[in-house]
Amino acid sequence: MPSTVLDIDIDIDTPHGPARAHVTKVRGAHGAVVLGHGAGGGVAARDLTAASEAALASGFSVALVEQPYRVAGRRSPAPARQLDAAWTAVIAHLRSGPLKRVALVTGGRSSGARVACRTAAETGAIGVLCLAFPVRPPGRPDAPSRQDELDAVQVPVLVVQGDRDPFGMPVPGPARTVVTVKGDHSLRGDLEAVRTAVSRWLGQLL
Repeated sequence: MPSTVLDIDIDIDTPHGPARAHVTKVRGAHGAVVLGHGAGGGVAARDLTAASEAALASGFSVALVEQPYRVAGRRSPAPARQLDAAWTAVIAHLRSGPLKRVALVTGGRSSGARVACRTAAETGAIGVLCLAFPVRPPGRPDAPSRQDELDAVQVPVLVVQGDRDPFGMPVPGPARTVVTVKGDHSLRGDLEAVRTAVSRWLGQLL
């Protein structure tokens, strides 16, 4: 494991209130991975922890980002446009501070993955890491698919998806790898497989 040179929490002003980034910076980092949480959960989700561990072991710094609504103590997520605006503000702050002059991979789990996809071009991400991408709400086969959010990303994408995820299974694409692991939307069924998938993809990215 590369040695850590910075491990801090940073409150960051956004257009929709303060967000919080938990930053672990490693010496001589190849790049940085910035991850957001799901709609009703936080940055301590086990799949986010597994992905963070894989990134750190691969020589990447990591930032786990709490959206303003979570920092304020609310569980109900903000509208998509607010999530996206807060996320881009956080990325801009990190780029000018602790993650200056390193290539950034953005991503997250579920809702956080959607945010990273929608803002990939604006944030200048070199890749997007999606954990449990929610293709369609469970039990609503007629609901619009969110596959187009993945299709719109112009940089390499990794999707790690549970084989029993009720939110559906994304399809691979020319620059999109979909890795299926044992489990449901939580991805807790095989966290080692999550780590392995993330490590391999990051190793090929830079």
